[in-house]
Amino acid sequence: MKFYTKQHRFYCGVDLHADAMYLCILDATGEIVLHKNIATRPKDFLKQIKPYRDGLVVGCECMFTWYWLADLCADEEIDFVLGHALYMRAIHGGKAKNDKIDSHKIAVLLRGGSFPLAYVYPKEMRATRDLLRRRNHLARKRAELFSHIQNTATQYNLPEPLGRIAKPSDRGDLLTKFRDPIVRRMVEIDLLTIEHYEELLGTLERQLEKVAEHHDPISLALLKSIQGVGRILGMVILYEIENIARFPREQDFASYCRLVKPAKESNGKKYGHSGKKIGNAHLRWAFGEAVVLMLKGNKPAQAVLQKLASKHGKGKALAILSHRLGRAVYYMLKNQEPFDQDRFLRLGA
Repeated sequence: MKFYTKQHRFYCGVDLHADAMYLCILDATGEIVLHKNIATRPKDFLKQIKPYRDGLVVGCECMFTWYWLADLCADEEIDFVLGHALYMRAIHGGKAKNDKIDSHKIAVLLRGGSFPLAYVYPKEMRATRDLLRRRNHLARKRAELFSHIQNTATQYNLPEPLGRIAKPSDRGDLLTKFRDPIVRRMVEIDLLTIEHYEELLGTLERQLEKVAEHHDPISLALLKSIQGVGRILGMVILYEIENIARFPREQDFASYCRLVKPAKESNGKKYGHSGKKIGNAHLRWAFGEAVVLMLKGNKPAQAVLQKLASKHGKGKALAILSHRLGRAVYYMLKNQEPFDQDRFLRLGA
């Protein structure tokens, strides 16, 4: 975890909400020069900080409302830092809590060099990343509908299993297998919704791919060189990483991707693991999915998985390969090299 340690004349802590924002500005000695609740409007914010803009740094917690404030500070050439929400909660937790107290504590953390930093994602790629996340949300909703159809077939104990119904060509006379007209109507609604999702997702994926090729075509091509990584997983990994240079070590990258379990230890005794929710959940899903897809029809990879599973169990074996793939991606993007499966599977070792 990195902390903001740069010195300034003034430190502005912002407790930011959708309709209001509490400002606390400290000078270099720690004295409060402004402590005020204002409306969440750019003009009001700029008006309040105007006397202190020379040498000012603005910090707020990484919540869903930070985009506009970061962009405003960038346009106005004001230093802006984003605080890691989970680490900040652990550092400045106290008995009493309200917006006034929180804004003051954020300013104190800034001034004291204890402000835990989160990454300010660049504006030019931020909207595409969010749209890609929304696409994944819709894909999961579609998967839920497929599961509902399969569960309905199980409820009524159909004589023959439905089999794979993910592709339209595999569905055939699916509705005729349900004799009850009400049940048939329920399944029909699921299928109609699935068809709508498929049309929407198809258009959205083509648009996203065009944008991704414009942003960083080389990195996207490198990611697609991994067996099992197609256009969707490639774009997810690309946009969630954004710039591999922001991770100084492979360990930092693996931790960010939730591919490691931080140990809790004191006085030589281990107390399990913690910090499971600190990191990027989208990258954790992407690497887990990529490993599963890599194994399909890939006999060398399946042999390595079986060897690991015999020692650790299948679940941990997949986690080991996910961690290994994350490290491979780090060096692929850092050195601009395509994926080498033999090296990944350590077949030459």
